[in-house]
Amino acid sequence: MIHTIKSYSWIMLLLAVACDQREQLVDEQSEGFCLSENLRHQLVLDTLRERDITQHITLTGEVSYNPDKVVQFVSWIAGIAVQTHFSLGDFVRQGQVLATLKSPALNTMLAEQRSLQAQRQLAERQYTAAQGMYDDNIAAERDLIETKSALEKLDAELANIEANLALFHPNPAQGIFEIRSPSSGYIVEKNINPGMPINDGDNLFTVSGLSEVWVMANVYATDMQFVQQGMDVEIRTLAYPGAVFHGRISALPQVFDSHERVLKARIVIPNEGLELKPGMSADIAVERRGAGKAVALPADAVIFDDNQYFAVVYGGDCDLQLRRISFVARDDQWYFVDNGLEPGERVVSQNHLLIYERIKG
Repeated sequence: MIHTIKSYSWIMLLLAVACDQREQLVDEQSEGFCLSENLRHQLVLDTLRERDITQHITLTGEVSYNPDKVVQFVSWIAGIAVQTHFSLGDFVRQGQVLATLKSPALNTMLAEQRSLQAQRQLAERQYTAAQGMYDDNIAAERDLIETKSALEKLDAELANIEANLALFHPNPAQGIFEIRSPSSGYIVEKNINPGMPINDGDNLFTVSGLSEVWVMANVYATDMQFVQQGMDVEIRTLAYPGAVFHGRISALPQVFDSHERVLKARIVIPNEGLELKPGMSADIAVERRGAGKAVALPADAVIFDDNQYFAVVYGGDCDLQLRRISFVARDDQWYFVDNGLEPGERVVSQNHLLIYERIKG
């Protein structure tokens, strides 16, 4: 029993010595280790300096159309789609025929147009006659006003029906309407196919320009204090790994979305290469600035081991130290250190793990 206790005491003593040695490896200069010339050439060193404390908050979001560049074509007549000349995603030009539609309304509208044209000709003759008689003091001013009012009413009705016909571009010879694109852009929504019945009020298709898109970022209540209008952001998508799109928060509403319970921050971004597609999910990084400054350690120089953070400080080829660090904030680029490092010191940010393993033994 005594022998067992003595053995246990020796083990505890050895552990204490080992721990003490480990502390020395962390906090003091390494002894007996120098960089080889080959390893020295493989190192990358960074000189530490103080920076404003920043932190990147990542928001989720989605690429959306710019509503100012979206045109929806809504039918106000019923009929049957005869042909379509476009597919979802096609680029179309203003005035291009996209579909044809057969509708009983065509004959009705053409008949109404002819009737109004005939009525207008008669009303114009009556107004001309009333004007002449008024000038000759034969007719009263009231008669002139009445004939003029009747002519103006017919003009308005005729202009209205002609505007409606112009919207659908009738082809009386074939008994069809031609539906033409109201603007140039991409077909981003299509709800019409040959043989499909069309009802009054149906949205047949949507045309959108994509040279500029919106990215709608979800701002939860916990992040509201860090997100402000006018902040620059970085946008990343799964479709383009490594690519970063830059934008700025142009609007931040003060009302939560009733369904998702978030604020929808709007980011307007140029899309000249048409890489960003509406409906594409995105991650939006917003830079949060904290109070004060701290030593900024490159994220690549940080070593995480045994639930602790370390950096390799370079004082010379034979002067390498492990430093245990603590930080107040971090992001993908920097760790803002409040203990363990000083401005002006140099740290190893590439191949530092090789040195770490040698020093810690």
